[in-house]
Amino acid sequence: MRIVISGSTGLIGTALVEHLRAGGHTVVQLVRRAGTTPDQVTWDPTAGVLPASAIDGADAVINLSGAGIGDRRWTDEYKRELLDSRLHTTELLARTIAIVDAKPSVFLSGSAIGWYGPRGDEVLDETSAPGSSFLADICVQWESATAAAEAAGVRTAHLRTGIVLTPKGGALAKQLPLFKFGLGGKFAKGRQWQSWISLPDEVGAIEHLLTAPVSGAVNLTAPDPVTNAEFTRTLGTVLHRPTVLPIPSFGPKLLLGSELADALLFTGQRVVPRVLEQSGYEFQHPTLEAALRSLLGR
Repeated sequence: MRIVISGSTGLIGTALVEHLRAGGHTVVQLVRRAGTTPDQVTWDPTAGVLPASAIDGADAVINLSGAGIGDRRWTDEYKRELLDSRLHTTELLARTIAIVDAKPSVFLSGSAIGWYGPRGDEVLDETSAPGSSFLADICVQWESATAAAEAAGVRTAHLRTGIVLTPKGGALAKQLPLFKFGLGGKFAKGRQWQSWISLPDEVGAIEHLLTAPVSGAVNLTAPDPVTNAEFTRTLGTVLHRPTVLPIPSFGPKLLLGSELADALLFTGQRVVPRVLEQSGYEFQHPTLEAALRSLLGR
């Protein structure tokens, strides 16, 4: 397949490009700088610039663009960037898909389980209603931005991704140093749910959805969501380190700001991948302990 990918240099995108190319696919990367190889195409989502030739004749388009949720404190300016960086890219891709002659058969567009908002112990699948938080509002608008592609008859799936686990980056990479020194602990009482997925399964699920007849929302999470307390105990067990010191909320809130700290650390969602499992995807890492042992070589 000829697959066009935006956000191809991020944590997920880098792994996905490598995996797809190893599988014999032709991958075209959309980049914001000048392309340095024939398989890189320059675009400017803010200015609405995307050569239609990059999309015309492609078999699939995968959209992973968007500023990092936890990269900076949530000032009003950065909150606007979080939204705009998703809407500009997604709308431009969807409009371009709609106008080219040889349309792709599938458009896989990023989203996140933040769509559901903080929901306590409620079990959430793709039929659950959206939440009312800032992140939920972003995700609702983000998914709506694919409308032009859907109206043009292109199968479109929204990748509601959970916490992606890999020692190469993201949440796990930030936690490992503290846990290895025996300083890791649960956040506050640890009752908040963490719906996670290993990076290999994130990549595998996206590849699966290139051909699986699935449209609409798809939760990209493992079938074994855990509470923060369970996650902490399991990571400590795998690393053979104690996890007895809880982390009070005031420290992260002082460092990150209350809204960001609550969204990332002190609230969560209990999400299950019902659509993904029903479509026949088989997880490499269905349980947290198996995932951590594989990812960390333990």
